[in-house]
Amino acid sequence: MVRKFKGIKQLSTAAVGHIIDIARKTVRNKGFCTIVMAGGSTPRLTYELLSTPVNAEKMPWRQSHFFWGDERWVSLTHPDSNYAMAHTALLAKVSIPARNIHQIRTDDTNPEEGAARYENHLRDFFHTKPPAEMKSLAENLSVPRFDVVLLGMGADGHTASLFPESNLLAEKKKWVAPVPAGVGSPPVARITLTLPVLNGAKNIFFLISGKVKIALLDTILTRPAEAQKLYPAALIKPAGNLVWLTSEQE
Repeated sequence: MVRKFKGIKQLSTAAVGHIIDIARKTVRNKGFCTIVMAGGSTPRLTYELLSTPVNAEKMPWRQSHFFWGDERWVSLTHPDSNYAMAHTALLAKVSIPARNIHQIRTDDTNPEEGAARYENHLRDFFHTKPPAEMKSLAENLSVPRFDVVLLGMGADGHTASLFPESNLLAEKKKWVAPVPAGVGSPPVARITLTLPVLNGAKNIFFLISGKVKIALLDTILTRPAEAQKLYPAALIKPAGNLVWLTSEQE
């Protein structure tokens, strides 16, 4: 599904509505909700709007768990950190238990160790949750099923830290993987969730702004076979719902 908006504020308002609606329904159904955060400039306004009192009071913070789709190998207080952006725009402004914030740590020796640590953390979280649904997932599925995944897309078609021509696009076993420095902006090493994990999500929302990215999305939708060879974002084909929230305004 593609939803088009006149501006970035309308797009972000719609994203907030989706997040709140799914979180409330999911908490009613199974007691908790898992949300994967995106980095980049477009999601920031979504987080800021979600933190406003009129929206924050609707959100079941104590039952909501926040994860990250990717992180740059910088300090978690660095301006380029995806966690730092989400913390400043949202998490520092709302009453959410610290244990519900599952950031990708960057204080290990190297990104390989950091990726392994985060994968172990995810496996522990999803395998030990008491609801029968999660127990079944742990026993029968090779990846978790996040309730909400927020994603952006770069002008080169990358999403999370999955870049064109990366060997990680063929990764089938790892949930979390290191990304070497030299790609993306800034060109630092990174840690990312892999395609199988992202595609296991129940709901994925792409937040897309700008004419260049809108044109790229048109290619993804109208020429999917071609796009899948060029753009990692075209490989996002979740088991659940996929919604593109778009605005030509950046």
